[in-house]
Amino acid sequence: MAARKNLPPFHWRRGVLHAEEIALPDLAERVGTPFYCYAAGALETAWHAMADALERALPAHPKLICYSLKANSNLALIRLFGREGAGADIVSGGELARALKAKIPPRRIVFSGVGKTVEEMDAALAAGIHMFNVESPAELERLRGRAKALARRAPIALRLNPDIDARTHEKITTGRAENKFGMDGRTLHELARRAHAAADLDLVGLDLHIGSQIMTRAPFDAAFGALVQHARALTSAGMPIARLDVGGGLGIAYDKPTRAPDWRGYAALLARHVKGLPCQLIFEPGRALVARAGLLVGRVLEQKRNGRKQFLIVDASMNELMRPTLYDADHHMEAVVRRRAPAQPRRWDIVGPICESGDFLARGRMLRAPAAGDLLAIFDVGAYGAALGSHYNSRPLAPEVLVQGDKFFLVRHRTALHKLWHNESVPPFLRARAAR
Repeated sequence: MAARKNLPPFHWRRGVLHAEEIALPDLAERVGTPFYCYAAGALETAWHAMADALERALPAHPKLICYSLKANSNLALIRLFGREGAGADIVSGGELARALKAKIPPRRIVFSGVGKTVEEMDAALAAGIHMFNVESPAELERLRGRAKALARRAPIALRLNPDIDARTHEKITTGRAENKFGMDGRTLHELARRAHAAADLDLVGLDLHIGSQIMTRAPFDAAFGALVQHARALTSAGMPIARLDVGGGLGIAYDKPTRAPDWRGYAALLARHVKGLPCQLIFEPGRALVARAGLLVGRVLEQKRNGRKQFLIVDASMNELMRPTLYDADHHMEAVVRRRAPAQPRRWDIVGPICESGDFLARGRMLRAPAAGDLLAIFDVGAYGAALGSHYNSRPLAPEVLVQGDKFFLVRHRTALHKLWHNESVPPFLRARAAR
């Protein structure tokens, strides 16, 4: 059964939070807590909102939307987007393997990121990917050497660092001169001449990505202008640029759960810059496609007071959701079952069981706190939630569930305890009898 039309993917019905047609308490009973829940309808809606906006604003340009696997690399989500026509933006050999496993055609895969190893280059060259986004002179020479050794011709784009402040969190800005990504314009032109002359390299494009969770148009406006300026200059110099990879970075309003990303404004802005420039446009969305589609559901263990502080202790932790600790992220939270006579809101620190004071999901949050045993839903965690999960304190990874209508699919199982150490071994000298 399809989800009811005109309902958001996560909604209340008779006081109980549902994912499409399934009540979250029923899911919790089946898979245990904490767990991630994704709504297939929300993923498809986000994809079509982007793709339709780009097509309307940029009908003359061929387009390739490469879903950014780092946001959420679950095979089911990659496969869902691939079925819609998506490619993959990857940053490691592991993500290349995931993309191929999820049936993304190599011709729709773009390899981004610094520090590509020769083993990763070899795998990508053998697969025949669409393009390498080259970050530095050393990487260019390393890739050139591997292409020659394998008798391949490597298609490359050079990544511009335009020294633009994306006005986002310092840990997710990537387009300033002090960031490790890309190269300045002078270096880019020097490498373009070198790549154009190399028999083992095919200079096909330029690339940039200035950061994540960007909420204003001004940084994009400046970045697109810089990229197009370099593309026109290189083309005029006899090095035609056939592809422009404009990266990703469009953010979501975590404090406004119903506001969708402004794809129309983004696409119209880009259209003004690339008008009259014949090239393929490549996009690398991540958060904007998957963040809204995910919930993390945990169970309240207890309430606790230390001095002036009131703590709500839950079974979800920074192992499941690192963003609050890592990025000072602020996620909306609500009890999964609304009580008929809810308690008055109080200020809580919502924390998990990890043995770290940094293990928190929210601080100073005004909340009608659930009682011990109740379920708590954390919203907008489809991006950089499960992908940043860890086994710290030897805790199993949380399961991931994909809901479609009135059906659910366990797309990642909770880690079995014996698998926590399945890659470890005890050397022979420690296998002697135990000490008395």
